[in-house]
Amino acid sequence: MASENRQPPSPSPNIPSFPSSSLFKDISNFKTPKPKTSSSRIFQSSTPRFFTASKQMQTPSSSLSSSTARRRRRPSSPAVSKLRQFELEVAQSSRKEEVKKERSMKSLAKSLTAWLNFLFENPRQREEGGGFMEEDRREVLSSKKRFGFLWKSLREVCSFDDLEVRMREYLSLEGCMEVFTAMSQVAKNIDEGRLKMKAHCPLVTDVGMREKAIKVLMSYNPVWLQIGLYIIFGGDSLLPKEDSNREDDIAFLKMVIEKQLFSHAGLAKTYAYNKLVDGMYRPGYFETLGNVILKRFLMLVLILDRGKCQSSLPIKYGIDGLDGGSPLLFNVKSNIKSSRQLINDFLSSEVMHGEGNLLAHLVIVGYKVSYQQNPLIEYDFRITDLFQDIQDGVRLCRAIQLLQHDSSILLKVVLPSDTNKKKLANCRTALEYLKQAGVSLLDDDGTMIVGEDVANGDKELVLSLLWNVFVHLQLPRLVTKKILSEEIPKISKAHTELMDVDTSNHLDMLLHWMKAICGNYDVKMENLSSLVDGKAMWCLLDFYFRKELHCSCSIKDLNDTNEGSIVSMRDTSDAVHNFVLSQKLTTLLGNFPEVLQICDILEYNGACNDRSVIILLVFLSSQLLVKKSKDKLNFHKLMGCQCQNPERKRWSMSSETTWHKERERSAGDGGMKFKAVQAWWQEMDKRNSDGVNQSDALAMLPPSAENCSFEIWKVNAAEIIQSHVRRVVERKKYLKMKQSALNIQHAWKQFLVSEYWQTRFSAATMIQRHVRGWILRRRFLRQKQAALQIQSVLRSMRYLKAFHEYSIATKSAIIVQSHVRGFIARRDACRHRNCILLVQSYCRCWLARTSFLRKKEAALRIQNAFRVKMCRYAFHRNRNAATEIQRLIRGKISRNRLLGSSSLRVAASGNTTLTSSYRSYSTELSIVLDAIVKLQRWWKSVLEYKLRKEAAVIIQYYIRGFLCRQKAIKERHHAITIQAHWKGYLARKHAKEQLVDLRLRIQQSAATVEDRMRIMNRLIAALKELKGMKIVSGILHNCATLNMATTHSQKCCERLVEEGAIEILLYQITAVTRSIPDQEVMKHCLSTLRNLSRHAHLADVLVAHQGSIETILREFLRNKEEGYFIACELLKNLCTRPTSVEATRGLSSMLKRLQALVDDLTRKANHEKRKPRAAAAQDTTERRLREATELLNLITCGLHSSWP
Repeated sequence: MASENRQPPSPSPNIPSFPSSSLFKDISNFKTPKPKTSSSRIFQSSTPRFFTASKQMQTPSSSLSSSTARRRRRPSSPAVSKLRQFELEVAQSSRKEEVKKERSMKSLAKSLTAWLNFLFENPRQREEGGGFMEEDRREVLSSKKRFGFLWKSLREVCSFDDLEVRMREYLSLEGCMEVFTAMSQVAKNIDEGRLKMKAHCPLVTDVGMREKAIKVLMSYNPVWLQIGLYIIFGGDSLLPKEDSNREDDIAFLKMVIEKQLFSHAGLAKTYAYNKLVDGMYRPGYFETLGNVILKRFLMLVLILDRGKCQSSLPIKYGIDGLDGGSPLLFNVKSNIKSSRQLINDFLSSEVMHGEGNLLAHLVIVGYKVSYQQNPLIEYDFRITDLFQDIQDGVRLCRAIQLLQHDSSILLKVVLPSDTNKKKLANCRTALEYLKQAGVSLLDDDGTMIVGEDVANGDKELVLSLLWNVFVHLQLPRLVTKKILSEEIPKISKAHTELMDVDTSNHLDMLLHWMKAICGNYDVKMENLSSLVDGKAMWCLLDFYFRKELHCSCSIKDLNDTNEGSIVSMRDTSDAVHNFVLSQKLTTLLGNFPEVLQICDILEYNGACNDRSVIILLVFLSSQLLVKKSKDKLNFHKLMGCQCQNPERKRWSMSSETTWHKERERSAGDGGMKFKAVQAWWQEMDKRNSDGVNQSDALAMLPPSAENCSFEIWKVNAAEIIQSHVRRVVERKKYLKMKQSALNIQHAWKQFLVSEYWQTRFSAATMIQRHVRGWILRRRFLRQKQAALQIQSVLRSMRYLKAFHEYSIATKSAIIVQSHVRGFIARRDACRHRNCILLVQSYCRCWLARTSFLRKKEAALRIQNAFRVKMCRYAFHRNRNAATEIQRLIRGKISRNRLLGSSSLRVAASGNTTLTSSYRSYSTELSIVLDAIVKLQRWWKSVLEYKLRKEAAVIIQYYIRGFLCRQKAIKERHHAITIQAHWKGYLARKHAKEQLVDLRLRIQQSAATVEDRMRIMNRLIAALKELKGMKIVSGILHNCATLNMATTHSQKCCERLVEEGAIEILLYQITAVTRSIPDQEVMKHCLSTLRNLSRHAHLADVLVAHQGSIETILREFLRNKEEGYFIACELLKNLCTRPTSVEATRGLSSMLKRLQALVDDLTRKANHEKRKPRAAAAQDTTERRLREATELLNLITCGLHSSWP
């Protein structure tokens, strides 16, 4: 051991045999602070950084005052001096402890920062993978048949077949169909002129607008913009490449946008006046080009929106672009973060024709974009100042999400966290998740860590929290207890018996593992704090690296070799040297966080905090134990060893392809570093082996000479290291200053160039504006003068022509009047003759009827008189006979009374005579009556024959008159038709020139009419006036105008809906009273809504408006006049939509009132049928009942019922 202590340390890799750009410089960051100036050193020497009670650390003023007071006081006793010295020693020790604690916290903060940055830079990918989704390509029907109109409309934009093929490379079949369906409606609106740019196409003619549009498009991520332009235009040069320069790509994209998106070579050739002269185009070129640009832009935005929505990773699964998904759609530095905002900025009111909300119109058409970039995607998770960056809680939540694989915490993160309240909310969320994960929220002293401590940046508590997170969440994922328990027996069986896997935690297992390794080198290790001197770390690296370095083809155990360990041949008391070499060798293990920085190691003579070394140990153990089985083949080949043992050979054969892929991804600089470290390690091992042979020679020297030479050698080595470090620091400072000067020069030149071009651009814009204004004014004055001259000539010609036409028209009118008067006179004469004949016929009929009635009355009177006479004669005769009979019978009875029974035969004979006389009289009377009846029958038949003959004559007369009148009417109609056609021909012949002139005047007036006088703008103005108008007459006029316009134009309906007409009309309906003018206003409002409901997409908008169904149904139930039927028809149109039926069924009170109305009308109709009234009132009741019944059936059954 004495000989080992006397040996010089291993040579540094910065010896003259290595160049200045050795691995000492390459593998470290060299974050050594800049050297202080001389003035600062003097100030530090006179005034210490921390206040102490020592006399040497006092300021000059304090020392002067103390010396003055010392002269005035009496000499103190030895006890007081001893007490004062003791207090100074206590203060100095406390100050040293504070400085040591601060250094320890600073070192741990840097280690935790390196760990977190390493964690954020290497997030685990989702198992589902990211990027663009690839789907099975199945054969589908040809899109040309389904989207024939779109195929025709896009002929001037791009090739439809190629577009479909390129879209399938980045979009699914469903996404392609959505794009084609939306673009079909948009292209139809653009082709029909309902959606268009201004006539002069500002994006092409105005330089400022074009630059603004290009800037808006460059808000896209260049990768996505290249994909979108490739889908529309094609060309493999537009596809993103890995080795391309970003600035070159941006310049290339700007050129493609300007030359391809904002121009069209085919249209330029078609509309060019002269193909040899550019810039001169026929009218209509800019309008057509604007339509093409509009289709291209809307298709580009829709494709990119669907592609991003399809390939993005939802926030509930992780952060898009970091944990999977696809790159950002919009640049981080851009102000545009959504597709809707991009459309608004690109297609502003200065570009588009008309007014209103463009996005609302596109949504009505079916064009919907929904992507909104989440602020969390753009957040920079890199940590520069741990205590400042951890205060917002976002990075802490991100670390928990990566360690726990639980993305639900991202849904609760509040961004932007620009206020203390938001920061505190994020910190509390993170602590809540940590508590659920079982992480201790107590520091070393037992203090509870709360969200306010993290938000306020309490250093000690923040470091304690992060250390607990590392121990409980990161450590189990890097190294498991099972791996350590399997590895420890392989190293030393002595520690296996002392180890209890079930009760030990991860730190205890690491301690046992390190003790087992250090036991092979006779290095004692009590606890994990012993890692600060670096000996245990050096033993760990030597144990694993030296076995790989001394691999040979012979099958021998490493313990049987005669070669000694590097650690056993050198002095490991120098912690700086141990950690520097340890930090270098970590580059052999691939991607590794820089837990300990070389600048801190050199400044503090080693590691200041044992927890920093534990973090380094955890990552080393992960690389040496967990990934050892996978990386052995790579390690052997990088170390230059060609031999493999049988176990590794089998593994290398199965993973040869994987090794080639990994080796291709490794950078050239990493290979050079590894080779340099390998050569240095082998040379160091060789020199240490040679040092063993020199130990005997050193042992022959006296102890004083040995110590002297060793001290001199140690001082020289320290000076050499310091000189090299200072040289590297100064060189780095010089290179940094040089690069800063170059950057400043480059920035200043760019600023001058940009200012120069900005000045030129503003001057050119100003000149163009003034020149265009002067040209437009001159053109306007010329056109105005020419228009005045043309108007004067046309008016004179029109007046002369009107005079000739007036004279001809006057003569023609006189002739026509004479013919018309003659025709009227003949017609009147014919009508009078017919009237006379008709009067005569009626008079003759009346006279004949009067004569017949008189004769009939005379016959009746004769018959009556005759019958009276006969009856009177018969009466007198019968009375006389009765009187005579009575006389005779009385006489006979008297005689019989007197004479007795002898008179009976005489009475019997008298009775027989009376009976025979009565019978003869009855026979004669019946004969007379039969004769009278026959006479009457004959006379009635004669009269009936005469009546039938007269009736037949009258019927024939009327029929002949009717046929003659029909014939005359037809002839008159034919004559009138011939005259009308002839007059129309003459009128068209005379008015042909007038129509041509009128058409020209209408076209000129339409071209020069103001926008506010157009029908659409007038309707919008009327709608806006309707909001604040209080006069009933004005409201009635505006409502009637809206009703008339919406009756005949669907475009007017769509535009009024965009301007919010539904809300205004519903407000007017609810605001009217029961007066007659207000009822007229309500009728017009209901009629306008009925016109809007005839269109399906507008009916959906009306149904979606809150309270619309209830308002209309209320007016239907309240009104009994014409508004009742208008509201009923409106409700029928709305009930054809499923959403309207569901909304109406939700109004239970209204449905009850409707059912009551139907029952009431049914009772009323039945009552009117039983008691007939006026036909009009009965028809109105039945019509109201029919409409109400049909509406109730539509609502309740959802079917179209018909009136029985």
